[in-house]
Amino acid sequence: MEHFDERHIIEALRSGIPSRRVGRVFSEARPEIHQTILNLIDRTADEGTSSGIVISGKYGEGKTHLLHTVFDLAQKNNMVVSMISLSKETPMDKLPVIFRKIAANTFLPGREQPGFSPLYDKLTSGSAAYAELLMRAMKELETDKLCYVLQCLVKTDDADERFLLTSDLEGDLLSGAELKRLYKKLYQQTAKYAQPFSKTKHMQDYFSFLSMLFKEMGYRGWVLLFDEAELIGRMGKKARLKAYNNIHRFLFPAENLVSVLSVFALSSSFEEDVIEGKHEYENVKEVYSADLYPDEAAHIGAVLDRFLDAEQLRPLTGQEISDVLSHIRLYHEAAYGWTAPVSDDELVKISTLGGYLLRSRIRSAIEYLDQFYQYGAAPDLHAGSLTETDLAEEDVPSLEGVREIL
Repeated sequence: MEHFDERHIIEALRSGIPSRRVGRVFSEARPEIHQTILNLIDRTADEGTSSGIVISGKYGEGKTHLLHTVFDLAQKNNMVVSMISLSKETPMDKLPVIFRKIAANTFLPGREQPGFSPLYDKLTSGSAAYAELLMRAMKELETDKLCYVLQCLVKTDDADERFLLTSDLEGDLLSGAELKRLYKKLYQQTAKYAQPFSKTKHMQDYFSFLSMLFKEMGYRGWVLLFDEAELIGRMGKKARLKAYNNIHRFLFPAENLVSVLSVFALSSSFEEDVIEGKHEYENVKEVYSADLYPDEAAHIGAVLDRFLDAEQLRPLTGQEISDVLSHIRLYHEAAYGWTAPVSDDELVKISTLGGYLLRSRIRSAIEYLDQFYQYGAAPDLHAGSLTETDLAEEDVPSLEGVREIL
């Protein structure tokens, strides 16, 4: 009988591609930060408050694996989860683009495929969830655009109109004129905006609206996972500062963002390469003078402070590495239906041939197991112990100039 889950884990680890299943292998490897995240998930769900955390670690030490572990923990706690990687195509300085990417990568608990449009089918004009959601939107959002979108959605049965409205709620925004036309058709009344909607100023309404929707639909909250936040460092100066200002919305959220936990994964080289190397605090003063832009200056400074004070993803201890490799050996055995004649101690020694990075050690261990499985014996490898000097001198990619592998 094939063990597809175990094989998926081994193949993913071999290729270096993280996944939720792989994240479970590491869920017990770092108990302190694991418990910190679990406490934040519980507080977010139980108290209805929103917050954010920054996790910093070296390249190849498991930041993305940890995010997948958080993904799994949140879903087990009946929370909606969205996960994106920041990049040139997903730039943090453009909030409308970020929202579209998040909406396209949002997973309801128990679902393998992204998407939340089925929730809108449960909203009807006479339902308590619709009445509560509409009331909160009217009271707590900056503009009333989404109130009109919601009212049109529960009124129409036309497939094309519903597609336009649900697409708007996923980031493909309807124009104000188009929405007014649709509202007029459905209600024979004219929609009057108390505050005209601007996607450059009011996109936060969309995040807040979704957080309200998920709570009204019975979920305990919403977890937003942002991977590779260090890629902000490749932007131009003004774009970086705008990105920090947008991040402030998630790390220090307003009250109308309901039961949302935001987690940013950041390379530990960001402090030296970007904050210090590009003089970010001085850039804030230059571009956003505290006299002219007090809010922006304060928000960006708070985000930079939070980056410097990030939760550190420390390297695993020898025992923790041994535990991880032992799990991998068991998965390898289950995946291919065999018993590996390799002790945990031997696997730990062999793994050092790949270097000190966790990712490299895992690949070395899997390659060694592969050799035994395929040929009945492994190459005659002699694994020595790496000294602290060896570890310091290993060529670890930095943020600058290594675009291909970051």
